[in-house]
Amino acid sequence: MNAEGVISVERLQPQAPTYPLIAQWSGFFYAARVMTVLLTVRLLGMDAETGVALSLAANYGLLLIALLNAGPATSITSRELRTTAAGRAVLLYLFVTGVSLTWTVAASLSAAAAFWLAMACDVAIVVSQLRQHSATDVVEGLFRGFVYGTVVVAAIAWLLPAQSDMRLGDEELLGPNQIGWPCALAFFFAQHLLRLRMQRRWKACLVLFGLTLLRSLSKTTIVAFIVAQGYVLLVNSGLNRKAKVKIVCACVAILVLFTPLLVSYFMSYTDSTSAESLTGRLGIWTYMFDEAMDRPWFGHGFHSVWKVIPPFYSSAFQARHAHNELLQQFYAYGVLGIAMTVGIYTVIVRSFRSLRNVSTKQMFAGLFLLTLIRGLADTEAFDLSWPLWLLVLLGALQLGEMKAKEVLPCAL
Repeated sequence: MNAEGVISVERLQPQAPTYPLIAQWSGFFYAARVMTVLLTVRLLGMDAETGVALSLAANYGLLLIALLNAGPATSITSRELRTTAAGRAVLLYLFVTGVSLTWTVAASLSAAAAFWLAMACDVAIVVSQLRQHSATDVVEGLFRGFVYGTVVVAAIAWLLPAQSDMRLGDEELLGPNQIGWPCALAFFFAQHLLRLRMQRRWKACLVLFGLTLLRSLSKTTIVAFIVAQGYVLLVNSGLNRKAKVKIVCACVAILVLFTPLLVSYFMSYTDSTSAESLTGRLGIWTYMFDEAMDRPWFGHGFHSVWKVIPPFYSSAFQARHAHNELLQQFYAYGVLGIAMTVGIYTVIVRSFRSLRNVSTKQMFAGLFLLTLIRGLADTEAFDLSWPLWLLVLLGALQLGEMKAKEVLPCAL
């Protein structure tokens, strides 16, 4: 074969897709940062405050790198993102939570401001990437990074000695819910990546995340995950009946394998009055609701639970949030918070229902079920269960499809 023939063959070979590097590193950080404090204390021998400071510094640093590498908008402008319902919802949440710093009862106003800035940085990083790259490339790049970051989380979680209640985590620095939640999100992301490109690595990640979530014994997240994945399995037209039966049989086999552990845990769980038990949760909800009623209109402000609400029970459990999405928003931002949360979740439903890509629509529908059910007994300390950066991505995908629909008739 002559040189021209070699060149022709090379040109015909499909090139490996490239993904925004900053988007990948951002996704990795969003998943793996739950381990920052643990590694700082247990591995480096420093205090927890140093770990928090390192995490915040990394957050700010990622935004700085993104801004330094930014140029003129070539894909989606910030103004276009603001025209989407998802974009406006994100701005509303950031505005309300930011303004609430003026009346917050947080133990440290400077710490509250630092955490709010980190939440805003998460959004700004994604927006900066969407300005330079297509929404689908940013989504795929960020999902890949998040999956890889969760692999690190899962690997460390398995290496940790089991807690006194047999669950994964660290008694002082890392709760099982902090392990289970990123695993549940990453499972959906890896599932989406597997649909895009059938690669073994994503299958291996699905197995790892599923086993880690189950082993974490994060009850609410597991229930939410089963319901959400059951929905995805039912509506997934890309799988035939034989494949679906195989998946169900594999799940049943895993549950049987874990049955002794599950039985032992739930026997101790039903007899317990700790914060993780149903009795413990009811006590937390009752106390948080009573506190919320003291400031029913605008709430207690951003970051107003940690070190403000006294410890619960004999274990001196220090709550970081109300362990219920709506109750947390009611406590922090009053009736305004409830209205805002309901409005944002309504926007999420309308946004993913408008997507034309069936696979992407099914993924976001499953994620919505996951976050909605999980929010009944757990939530986040600052953000919503549905991360703001993920809401920005959803709005960008919706906008991208709208722009493509406008361009196509012109091209024809």
